[in-house]
Amino acid sequence: MLTSVTVLTACSASPSRNILGSYFPTWMICALLGLLGVVILRVVLGKAGIDAALPMPVVVYLCLWITITLAIWLLWLG
Repeated sequence: MLTSVTVLTACSASPSRNILGSYFPTWMICALLGLLGVVILRVVLGKAGIDAALPMPVVVYLCLWITITLAIWLLWLG
């Protein structure tokens, strides 16, 4: 019983941010910032000519999006 109570207390509050009077989940903000980061990175890689040499661009950009999103999450929430 005590272990179930301690496990469930971690779910009591989700990290949210107040943006223009509405609370948004922090993971959603991090995912959108990660998507913006991948779009910027794709433009930079396209100008450098690296984009054409990527073996599977969809998988590479998906992995980059996840990496950038989790990096923002870790830097923001520690």
